[in-house]
Amino acid sequence: MALVGLSALLLFNQTYLSQIMSKLNTNPRTSPPPPSNASNVLPVAQNVSNGDLSNSSQTSNLSTGNPANSLGKVFNKVQGSVVQITSKVSTGFQLNGEAVQQSRLGSGFVYDTQGHIVTNYHVVSGSETVDVTFIDGNTYTAKVVGSDKDSDLAVLLITDDFSGETLVPIPIADSSILNVGDQVIAIGNPFGLSDTLTTGVVSQIGRLLPEEQGGFSIPNTIQTDAAINPGNSGGPLLNINGEVIGINTAISSSTGTYSGVGFAIPSKSITRIIPSLLKSGTYSHPWLGISGANLTPDMEKNLGLPRNYKGVLVVDVAQGGPAEKAKIQPANVDQSGGTFGSTTRITGGEIITMLDGHSVKRMEDIIGYLEESKSVGDSVKLTIVKNDNLSSPFTLSIVLEKRPSSAPATVSQ
Repeated sequence: MALVGLSALLLFNQTYLSQIMSKLNTNPRTSPPPPSNASNVLPVAQNVSNGDLSNSSQTSNLSTGNPANSLGKVFNKVQGSVVQITSKVSTGFQLNGEAVQQSRLGSGFVYDTQGHIVTNYHVVSGSETVDVTFIDGNTYTAKVVGSDKDSDLAVLLITDDFSGETLVPIPIADSSILNVGDQVIAIGNPFGLSDTLTTGVVSQIGRLLPEEQGGFSIPNTIQTDAAINPGNSGGPLLNINGEVIGINTAISSSTGTYSGVGFAIPSKSITRIIPSLLKSGTYSHPWLGISGANLTPDMEKNLGLPRNYKGVLVVDVAQGGPAEKAKIQPANVDQSGGTFGSTTRITGGEIITMLDGHSVKRMEDIIGYLEESKSVGDSVKLTIVKNDNLSSPFTLSIVLEKRPSSAPATVSQ
């Protein structure tokens, strides 16, 4: 099953599209793209390997209220603050002498009264122009003022005169107090159907979205069964109080459309990263420079570890990275069978069992902790055991560096 981004990709000739929209007398925001000139082609962002998505336990004090009476109130409260985003990039091709453009259709929401809009990086990356359309039908030109591929976040600034538009920012809640079962609401523009509300629950928290295209995975995402589809990318996931608790970004699906498994970037990432994007246009992620493997029963047997031993086996370190400088030793892994399993032979190496005193059970624990709690230049204390000397743990203090723009081969954090 593939993990796909939620921006709808459209290829169109501008003149032809204008003629069709004129004949149909429709507004691109209030109706889906005409099937005669547009197709929903979904970019496959990542693949979920064996459905292996992590989770962690968190608690919540959110009040759910009365769902039947609250949903309409939430929609009325925020509908003017959710926008449709249309970004266009040149394909380099021509049709009848005119340039053919690729258009990404997504969503976003008002961040402040100065005209800043928050959305997904994959909705606007590489765009030549970006249009932002409000529920009243008014469309404004915007520019990308900050973006971060690794978190899939971007900030736009409306450059047109929007003095006639009342911008009402949506409050941002703390996603760390979410609990499985909390009711959530997604508002966006699936398939170009503007201002669509769907609802569901938090299915799980602390999921890791893997990235297999030269980037880094996104930790601590929110899994939900609220219906989200192409065009929902960048739109808000809200709690019952109408506060942002996430940004819809991907679905796990074999068809590219809703299958009951969607993912949102947590609001805690928004509050941590967006201010930096506004200030400098970029965000620097802390980097340890390792790749680790979660221990399995086969690996425990191979290494002679006790059953259900907790920790992460270091299998690679980035050359010149913080971990290598601290002399962390990766294991020697013979994966002639293709993947970790009963035929894998492992010798040497070190196992990380704690991070700043916090227990480490999976690689996701390391990635999530560093992303949420650490910055470039911070020190982190690792508790490590050698797999052939479990009775003698030792600690290393490592200074985190700025993550490179792309992931070195096999290195995940």
